Amino acid sequence: MATMGRPWSMVMKDIRVGLIGFGTVGSGVVKILEKNGSLIEKRLGAPLILKRVADLDLETDRGVHVDSSRFTRHARDVIEDPEISIVIELIGGFEPARSFVLDALRHRKHVVTANKALLAVHGDEIFRVAHQCGVDINFEASVGGGIPIIRSLREGLAANRMLSLFGILNGTSNYILSRMTEQGEEFEHVLRQAQREGFAEADPSMDIEGFDPAHKLAILISLAWGGRVRFEDIPREGISTVSPLDIQFASELGYKIKPLVMARAEESQIEARVHPALIPLDHPLASVDGVYNAVVAVGDAVGSTIYYGQGAGQMPTASAVVSDVIELARKVHHKTRGRLSPYSHQRRYVRKIRIKNIQHVDSCWYLRLSIDDRSHLVGRITGILEKHGIGMTTMIRGGQEGSRVVPLMIMTGTARGRSVGRALEEIDQLSGVLEKTIGIRVEDQFS
Repeated sequence: MATMGRPWSMVMKDIRVGLIGFGTVGSGVVKILEKNGSLIEKRLGAPLILKRVADLDLETDRGVHVDSSRFTRHARDVIEDPEISIVIELIGGFEPARSFVLDALRHRKHVVTANKALLAVHGDEIFRVAHQCGVDINFEASVGGGIPIIRSLREGLAANRMLSLFGILNGTSNYILSRMTEQGEEFEHVLRQAQREGFAEADPSMDIEGFDPAHKLAILISLAWGGRVRFEDIPREGISTVSPLDIQFASELGYKIKPLVMARAEESQIEARVHPALIPLDHPLASVDGVYNAVVAVGDAVGSTIYYGQGAGQMPTASAVVSDVIELARKVHHKTRGRLSPYSHQRRYVRKIRIKNIQHVDSCWYLRLSIDDRSHLVGRITGILEKHGIGMTTMIRGGQEGSRVVPLMIMTGTARGRSVGRALEEIDQLSGVLEKTIGIRVEDQFS
């Protein structure tokens, strides 16, 4: 006799999720689950239920409705709930986020996080515990907001030996340099403007000094080359020394200054760095402006692929978080795990990745000096550069006629970082050099 309704094998058991951190991105996650819940159920094959939400601040109106019975101030109520299969961590920082993630994994919960700093510094420990406990951790939202670069490296480009990665991965720095380019205004003025408009934090150092993009680059390197990366080994420089004059000179020479991240495979190490760079105006990255991010991934079979979109913000980041939840929910629904390693390599093949000393990296350089025009220093400056094996391709003298203080711009040929550093130390000691010389790398080769 036939039974009414779905066969027992097709009955959909709901999958329950817990959220730790009900801030900007957390409330965005709730918005997506509310708005697209039926669509997600169709794609997943089971209802996705937000069971618990933990946050210290339960009074602030986030613009979404959550039944008060789901709220708690204690993350442990989420982690220890036996009905919850997936825990989302969105509080950021190192502690207590690290402890919450590890506890959730040890309670046999899958975890989704957007915490790039945590993964860049403690990723290996977290991935090891996930492996030992037989659960998975997803982190698409940790790099590039809504851009699916993590999933692309782990899956879409899995057939490739990765050759290089480069791009723009910090919306704050990119916004500031874009506005300086458009308005011709000084860094500090544009930074304050960005803070007023909500595009920069009250303490912007994580962004403008390169920590944030370096965290993201460490994660991408671990995926692209299947190994452990020490975040501290990634060289980084901030954008605060870039001036409107640098932007003007760069434009006259056919370049745009952008906050670049770069990683390139060599035989036994990875060349990796985070710094502002002069990029040719005709390169796709030169047109990535404002808070947008872009990553170019180069594989030996596929060639160059580019990923572009909003690198931060409530809904793009929440979109990436929910996509991770859906992927893990499929594993719960079908009772599978471990289909993909966090490193993109199986754990037994994971190795320590050695980062090349930036002093040994060869680049062309843009140099800007501020000199006393009465000191007749040009010959001595060119002599010092030649002594250190640094050739010049262009020299431009700026400033007003009759002005005592003159900006001098020099474009060099390819030179080793150590040689440039030593030459600039010697140049800056000359009487008549009025300020510390600014040096910005020029990137013409992206492969």
